[in-house]
Amino acid sequence: MLAHQLELLSPARTADIGIEAVNHGADAVYIGGPGFGARASADNPVSDIARLVKHAHRFHSRIFVTINTILRDDELEPARKLVRQLYDAGVDALIVQDMALLALDLPPIQLHASTQCDIRTPAKARFLQDAGMSQLVLARELTLDQIAHIRDGLTTPHPTTGTVPAQAAILEFFVHGALCVAYSGQCNISHAHTGRSANRGDCSQACRLPYQVLDAQGRFVAHDKHVLSMKDNNQSANLAALVEAGIRSFKIEGRYKDMGYVKNITAHYRLLLDELLEQRPELARASSGRCTYTFTPDPNQNFNREFTDYFVQGRQDDIGAFDSPKNPGQPIGWVTRVSQGLGHGKDFFELETTSPDTVLHNGDGLCYHDLQQELIGLQTNRVERLPPAQPGNTTQRWRVFPKDPLASLKDLRKGRTINRNRSMDWVRTLEKPSATRRIAVWMALTDPAPDTLQLNLTDENGVVASATAALGLQTAKDAGQSAKLTEQLARLGDTAFEALDVALHLSQPWFVPASTLNALRREAVQALEAARQKACTRLPRARPAEPPTPYPEDSLSFLGNVYNHTAHDFYARHGVKVIAATYEANEEAGEVSLMVTKHCVRFSLSLCPKQAKGVTGVQGTVKAEPLMLVNGSDTLTLRFDCKPCEMHVVGKARPHILASTAESPLRFYRARPSH
Repeated sequence: MLAHQLELLSPARTADIGIEAVNHGADAVYIGGPGFGARASADNPVSDIARLVKHAHRFHSRIFVTINTILRDDELEPARKLVRQLYDAGVDALIVQDMALLALDLPPIQLHASTQCDIRTPAKARFLQDAGMSQLVLARELTLDQIAHIRDGLTTPHPTTGTVPAQAAILEFFVHGALCVAYSGQCNISHAHTGRSANRGDCSQACRLPYQVLDAQGRFVAHDKHVLSMKDNNQSANLAALVEAGIRSFKIEGRYKDMGYVKNITAHYRLLLDELLEQRPELARASSGRCTYTFTPDPNQNFNREFTDYFVQGRQDDIGAFDSPKNPGQPIGWVTRVSQGLGHGKDFFELETTSPDTVLHNGDGLCYHDLQQELIGLQTNRVERLPPAQPGNTTQRWRVFPKDPLASLKDLRKGRTINRNRSMDWVRTLEKPSATRRIAVWMALTDPAPDTLQLNLTDENGVVASATAALGLQTAKDAGQSAKLTEQLARLGDTAFEALDVALHLSQPWFVPASTLNALRREAVQALEAARQKACTRLPRARPAEPPTPYPEDSLSFLGNVYNHTAHDFYARHGVKVIAATYEANEEAGEVSLMVTKHCVRFSLSLCPKQAKGVTGVQGTVKAEPLMLVNGSDTLTLRFDCKPCEMHVVGKARPHILASTAESPLRFYRARPSH
C-alpha cells in the first residue's frame, strides 16, 4: 500500500463473508487462520483463506490474517509453520501482537502491529515501525491531534539513534463497530475472574455486565448500571479529518459479525470514501473496481448499542451504553392498544408508526424500555396492517401478535414508544446477492495484418493484455456493422470487468461473425486476468532498523504481555532491563490494575473534579476518590489518574485461577539485575 492510497479494511468471520466484503468494496480483508487469532471461535482453514486470496487478488484487494494472541514457548514453532502455510496460500500480511514473531525465521511476509500492541504514543509507534512493522493499528482512544503527532513522529530522525526511516508505516484506525472499554491489550479482568484470557482470544466481556457503583463511604452512586459498556464506534462524520491527521487504513470491527453486517457496513464506508476521493484527487483507492448495490447502506439496520465517535474529537459526555449492552434499535411508533387474555396466540397490541413509510413484517424484532429503563425485546409472530384511525391520516396502524406471551412483556402499555432492532425485510434483502464490483477497461479492436484481428484491453490500473484471431476477413455489407461490433465487444457479462470505451481502429469495416468476436473477447479477458494476477505483487516486508532501536522504556510490567522467552529476549535486545511475565503466567497474586482505560466513570456520572471547577459551592468538594464496582461476589476498585485522565480498574485473580498450573512456567527478571 502506498502513502497516498486509502484502504477500507473489512472483517471476515469466514472466507465466504470475506468474499462478500471484497464484492462490496473492501480494499483489504482481515480474517483468522486455524489458530492464534484474538477471536477464539473465528478460525478458518488455510484452504479457505487461499480461496479468499484468489478472489481478492482479482481486484488487487489484500488479505491480512490475524496471529494476534500472545504465544507460549511451545506455540512458537506451530505458529512459524502456520505462517509458512499462509504465505504459500498468498496471504499479504499478518496482524501480530507478540514480538516473538519478529524474531522467528519467517518467510518475507509483511507484519502489521495489532491494536493489542497498545499504540498510543509517538515513541511506541516509532519503535514498532523501526522494529519491522509496516502498518500500525492505533488505539481507538486517540484524538485527531494525537494521531497527527504519531504520524509526524514516524518520519523525523529518531531522538536517540538519529535514524531516518526509509518509509513511514501506514497508520490504521478503527472507524466502526464494538468498542472495548480498555486500551487494547491492557485488560486482564477476564483472566482474573474466569481464566479466559482476552490476550489469548477468549474474553468473557466483564465490561458488558451490570454493576452497583459505590463511593468511598459505601454509598450507592448507581444501581445495576453497565458503567463499563461503551456505545459502538462510528466515525462516518470524521473520515476527512482522520485522513488529514494521517490515517490511511480505515478498519471495520467485526470478526464475529454475520454476512449482512459486513455487506452493509463495508458498502456504507465504501460510498463515503469514494465521495472523499472524488474531492481529493491527490489520493487514490488501494484496490480496483467500482461497486453497485441493490440496497441503500444504513448502519442503523445492524446490531448496535447506539453510536459514538469516542475520543476522536475529544472527551465526550455520551460514550457509554450504561442502561443496556443490547441493541435498542430505532423508534418507529407508539402503542395505542394492548389486548390480552384472548388465549394463546390471540393476544396482541396495536401501534401507530411515526412515518407512513414504515412497514412491519412477520419476524421483525421490536423492543421498548420498561419503567426501570430496562430494554425489553420481543419478536413479532404475525403483523396485520389496520386502516387509518381517521380518513386522510398518513401514519400507519399495525396489530402485532408477539411470539412470546403478552403477559411476559413487562410495562407494555398504551403510549409506550416502540423501537425496531431487526427488520426481516432488511435481512432478506442482504441474504440475496446485493453488490457487483467491476474493473474499468478500455477496449480497442485493430487489424494489424491481413486477415488478422487483435483485441487490446487496458484496465484502470494500466495493466494491458491482448488476443489475436486469424481469419478470412470480408468487407461488411451492413452499414451498421461497426455499431454491432462495439456492442458485442462490450458484453463482458459476469466477468470482473466493465467496458468504459470500445474503440474500432480498422482499415475498413469488416464483417466478423459473433462467435469469432466472442472467442476473441474471452481470450483477451483471460489474458487480462492473468496479467492482473502477475501485477498483484507481494507487499514488501519492512527491514528492522540497525542497530536495534531502544524501547521507549527500560522496564516492562505484566502489562507488557510477554509470555515466551523469545519475546523476552527481543525486548532485552532493545534495551529493556526489567521484564515481568504477562498476567496469564499467574505470578500477580495481589491487587493490580486489571484494566487501564480512557473511559472515566466519575466523568460519566458528573463526579469529575474538573467538571466541578468554578461551580459555586462545589469547587473543592468533589475529589477523585476511588469508587467500587460490585457484581455478585466480584468487587473491583476504580482508581483515577487525573493527570493523563485515565481510570484503572483494580482487582485480583480468583484463588482457583492462581491455583491452576501455569501453562508454561516463566523465569523473567522481576527486579533490576545486580551486575
